[in-house]
Amino acid sequence: MKQVAIIGGGPAGLMAAEVLSAAGLGVTVYEAMPTFGRKFLLAGKSGLNITHSEEFLKFAERFGKASERLRPSLEAFTPSDVREWAAGLGTETFVGTSGRVFPKAMKASPLLRAWLKRLEAQGVALKTRHRWVGFDGNSYRFETPGGEITMRPDATLLALGGASWPKLGSDAAWVGRLREKDIAVRDLEPANCGFDVAWSETFRERFAGEPLKSVAATSNAGTFQGEFVISRHGVEGSLVYAHSAALRDCLSERGQASLLLDLMPGRTVERIQRDLARQDTKASFSNRLRKRTGLEGVKAALLRELVSDANRMPPEELAKLIKALPIPLLRPRPIAEAISSAGGVAWSEIDENYMLKAMPGLFAAGEMLDWEAPTGGYLLTACFATGRAAARGIAAWLARR
Repeated sequence: MKQVAIIGGGPAGLMAAEVLSAAGLGVTVYEAMPTFGRKFLLAGKSGLNITHSEEFLKFAERFGKASERLRPSLEAFTPSDVREWAAGLGTETFVGTSGRVFPKAMKASPLLRAWLKRLEAQGVALKTRHRWVGFDGNSYRFETPGGEITMRPDATLLALGGASWPKLGSDAAWVGRLREKDIAVRDLEPANCGFDVAWSETFRERFAGEPLKSVAATSNAGTFQGEFVISRHGVEGSLVYAHSAALRDCLSERGQASLLLDLMPGRTVERIQRDLARQDTKASFSNRLRKRTGLEGVKAALLRELVSDANRMPPEELAKLIKALPIPLLRPRPIAEAISSAGGVAWSEIDENYMLKAMPGLFAAGEMLDWEAPTGGYLLTACFATGRAAARGIAAWLARR
């Protein structure tokens, strides 16, 4: 029986193990951490967003420049397939109001336990505390509790994740090892991340942790409505994450970027201007905003924080500012805090079966490839799909040998 080593016990690696073991191959999964799927479990603590229910053609376009390359793997394992797969493991799912799909139990742990049980029943060897530390010719070196070992399987899959949440195992140590083999790896960057803003100490102390609800934000990514949170460092939350790739790239290319905020998406600028024009000029600025527009609390404070002379502006200028308030950003938050990462193994290094062209028999899948996705179940679905696609590639390659 031919043997396959899978290095990395996250969603992509475990999905590949399922496909390969079902095909009759010997499979061993090597995981550096004490348990499998740690990032998967943490992502599911507040409700595992396993996929998204939107129309597939739109779903498949959510991966930016990598969408075309990912399309075949996504077509072979669609969001509907993800739901059927989860149901086969005893996890029924439902569609939330935003179109996101969650397990009815709202937890990742039951699904992961059932999954690992299935893999063991299929003969998969699951090895924890086995950290891949590099190549030894055509072999792979691992640090284990019993000392260093060297393995030379018939084929190997790297499914080591990106660089976000490194304490859970995805520390990107693999980048240097592949670059030493002249494999092109695009620098890893934070994705679905917050950004630093130069808040005043007064604003930071008073409003850190406060949500801005029912707002709209615009960047090169488009205009989206939702909410985000003022943090001690800047801004974070779902609405910011929707713009993070565009804002990160703008900062990288131009050295500056702003998130344009509409504080009152339900009203036109003309309506706000008329409301402000009727204000009592003797009242305080806060009272005028509250009584004439309904702006108060953190929204009113943000306006004053970013535009020091807002209280002296004529109604027409202030109305425009309320509808398009720029938040100047300094930099993305560190990649260790990001939900996911961008960058990774260049697609030019990978063939259609997810094998490294320069290293026959070595495959890669999941977040360590050069793609990124917004939040909403896209990332997890693509990890599943690329893991399955790489597994099919491995099986086909081994069949020809």
